[in-house]
Amino acid sequence: MSRTDIATTTSPEVSLGTGLTAETLYEKCTVLAHNIWWSWQPEVINLFRDLDPIRWRQLDHNPIALLSEFTPERLEMRAAELVLFSRINHAYRRLKEYLAHRPIWAKTHSGVLGSMPVAYFSLEFGLHESIPVYSGGLGVLSGDHIKSASGLGVPLVAIGLFYDQGYFKQRLDETGWQQEEYLDTKVENLPMEPAVGPDGKPIMIGIDTRNGRLLAKVHLMRVGRVRLYLLDCDVEGNKPEDRELTSRLYGGDNRTRIRQELVAGVGGVRALKALGITPGVYHLNEGHSAFATLEGIRERIKDDGMSFDDALRDVAQHTVFTTHTPVPAGHDRFDGGLIEEHLGPLRDELGISFEQLMGLGRVEPKNDHEPFCMTVLGLKLSRKANAVSCLHGHVTRRMWAHLWPWRVEEEIPIGHITNGVHIPSWLAWQMRQLYDRQFAPDWFSRMGQPEVWQAIHEVDPGELWETHHTLKNLLLSFVRRRVSRQCRRRGESEEAVERARNMLDPNVLTIGFARRFATYKRADLILGNLDWLDKIVNDPQRPLQLIFAGKAHPADQPGKELIKRIANLRHDPRFADRIAFIEDYDINVCRHMIQGVDVWLNNPRRPLEASGTSGQKAVLNGALNLSVLDGWWAEGYDGYNGFAIGKGRSHVDVGLTDGRDGQYLMETLEEEVIPLYYDRDIDGLPRSWIKRMMNSISTLAWRFSSDRMVADYVRSTYLPAAGGVSCDMNFR
Repeated sequence: MSRTDIATTTSPEVSLGTGLTAETLYEKCTVLAHNIWWSWQPEVINLFRDLDPIRWRQLDHNPIALLSEFTPERLEMRAAELVLFSRINHAYRRLKEYLAHRPIWAKTHSGVLGSMPVAYFSLEFGLHESIPVYSGGLGVLSGDHIKSASGLGVPLVAIGLFYDQGYFKQRLDETGWQQEEYLDTKVENLPMEPAVGPDGKPIMIGIDTRNGRLLAKVHLMRVGRVRLYLLDCDVEGNKPEDRELTSRLYGGDNRTRIRQELVAGVGGVRALKALGITPGVYHLNEGHSAFATLEGIRERIKDDGMSFDDALRDVAQHTVFTTHTPVPAGHDRFDGGLIEEHLGPLRDELGISFEQLMGLGRVEPKNDHEPFCMTVLGLKLSRKANAVSCLHGHVTRRMWAHLWPWRVEEEIPIGHITNGVHIPSWLAWQMRQLYDRQFAPDWFSRMGQPEVWQAIHEVDPGELWETHHTLKNLLLSFVRRRVSRQCRRRGESEEAVERARNMLDPNVLTIGFARRFATYKRADLILGNLDWLDKIVNDPQRPLQLIFAGKAHPADQPGKELIKRIANLRHDPRFADRIAFIEDYDINVCRHMIQGVDVWLNNPRRPLEASGTSGQKAVLNGALNLSVLDGWWAEGYDGYNGFAIGKGRSHVDVGLTDGRDGQYLMETLEEEVIPLYYDRDIDGLPRSWIKRMMNSISTLAWRFSSDRMVADYVRSTYLPAAGGVSCDMNFR
C-alpha cells in the first residue's frame, strides 16, 4: 500500500448486481453503517431512524445494532413500506463519491503530507454516542479533528486505545450521589474490524517491559476518509491484569496509567510500522502519547543507523505537540521506578542511561527528586508546540517558562491554535435546513469563510425564532423523558414521576450548563444565593429555568458533592419544576442541550478553562453564550454576540474571585440577559435577542469551526514539521 493510499482508501467494495435485491439493499446499508461518515449526514441518520424509530433511540442511535435486528428480507419489506429504495441508493452513492474524491483544499494546501501523512495520537476519540471510547471534551475535540481532516482531505491517520468498557455510565442514587457503572461494549455492534498489514494478516504488536511482554491487537475504524486505529490489550498471551489494561478509560492507578500510555505511544508507532505507514508528522494531542517520540528515536537508530542525539533531533523536527491543561496537577508524572519498569528495555535499545532517560521528562534533568513528566517530554521533543486558545497560550508559556530560563516569556516557543467544532456533527438538522434555504448554494463547502455566514442577517427573524423554538421543544421533551425515567428507576412516587413529565416551560428563558463537574468549572456559581435564585426563577413576569448535566471523575469527591447539591434541588419546591439534572452526560445529551437552550452558561475560574468547545457548538444553533472571559470566549466575545460575566479579571484570592464572579453573574442576568429575552414586539418576537443570535452566528460559527482549526494545524505546524514549506523563517 502506498502512503498516498492511506488517506483515501475506501471501505471494501461491495459486489452489486444490477437488480435491487434484498441482499443488495442490506449490504449497502451495512457499508453505510460501517463508516462513521453517516454520523454527520442528516439524510443518512434519518434513513436509519425511519427503519425503526423506537429501536433507533433505544439502541443509542447505533445503525449496526439496528441492522442486526433485521434480515435482508425484512429490511426489503420495510424499505418498500417507506419507499426507502432511492434514499438508500442515494446515500450509498454519496458515500462512494465522498471517499473517491479528494477535495480541492487538500490538493492545494496539504503539499508533502500526501506522501507523508500525519499520525494523530490521542487517548480518546468522541465520534458518536454509540462508540463509547471517550469521556468528554478532549475526546470530542479529537473526534472533531479527524472528521474535519476527512472533510478537508488532509492525509492523516489516527491512533488511540480501544476501551471495551469505555467511560462509566452515570446513575444518581436516591440521595443524589453519583454511582458509576461499567458495561461491556458489544464489539460486534461497533463499526470496527481487525487492522491488517501489507501481508493481509491481522496486526499484533508487542512491547517488552522489565516484568514481561505486553501484547495488543489493532482495530480499524473508518471515519470518512480517515482511518482510526485503536489498540486493544484484551488478547491471549497477556497476563490477566494486562488483558484488562485497556478496558476502562481513565481508570486505575498510576501504574495502569503509564501502561496505557506506553501502549498508546510506543505501541501506536509500532502499529503504524506494521501497517506499512511511514508518517511525516507525529501529532501528540496532550502528553498521554508522548512515549511515541522515544519509539520514533529507536526506529531511526535501528533502521537508519543514527546516533541517539541525531535520532532525537530528527524526531523532534517531525513532532507537533498540543497541550490542553492549564494547571500543573493535570499533567501526568511518573516516578523513576515506573519509568524503568516500563521503558527499561526500550532504554537499552536507545543506548542511554537511566539518568539520561529521566532527564528527557524533567525540567531540571539532573534533579533526582523530580518525577518524569509527559508534558515535559512532549515539549522537549517537538518542533511545534501549541496551547488551545490565545489566553491559554499566555498561561502555558508562563507555566513552562522554566524549561527555557534564558528566554523572556514572550519568546517561549509555545504558540496557540484555538479549538473549534465540527459543524456538520453539531448543527441541528432543522437549522441546517434553514441555512440551506437562505445561504449560498455551496455554503456547506465554504463553512470556513466568514462571508458565507453573513447571510444569517438576511434570514427572516420570525423564521429563525420559530426554528429555535422547535429545537427548544425537542430538548424539553427529551429532558422530561430522561428525568421521569430517572425518578422511576430510583423508586420515587408516581406523583414525582408525573411532575417530571410536566416540568419546564418552552416559553421560559432556558439556560444550559453541561460539562465535567470539576470544582474549578463552578457548576454551583449560580447557586450562591438561593433566595436570589428563587426570585428570578419564579418571577411571575420573567421566569428562568436551568438544565444541568455532567459527570465527575470517580475519584473526585468534591465534584460529586456538586452534582448531589444540584440534583437534590428537585426536592426543594421552589425549584422542582424549574431546575433539572440529566444523568449520564454523553454526546447525545450534549447534542440535545446545545441545540435547544436559549443560553449556554460557562463560568470557570479564570484562567483555568483552556479553551472549551461546548459553547461553540451552541453558537451554530442560535444559543447565546453567557460566559466568563476565559478560553475561546475571551477572543470570541465582541459585546454584541453574547454576554460576558465580569471584565476578564481574577483576584489572587480564590474566595474573592468566586464571590465577585457570582455577583457579576447575577447582575448580568438581571440587567442584560433576562430583560433582552423578554423584550417582545407586537408579534411576540424578541427582536433584539434575535439580532444578537444573528451576530453570534455570523461572527463566531466560521471562526470556531474545526475546519478552520485543522487548516491552521496544516499551515502552521504539519507542513513545517514535514519539511514541506517553501519558506519558514521561524527557527527553533
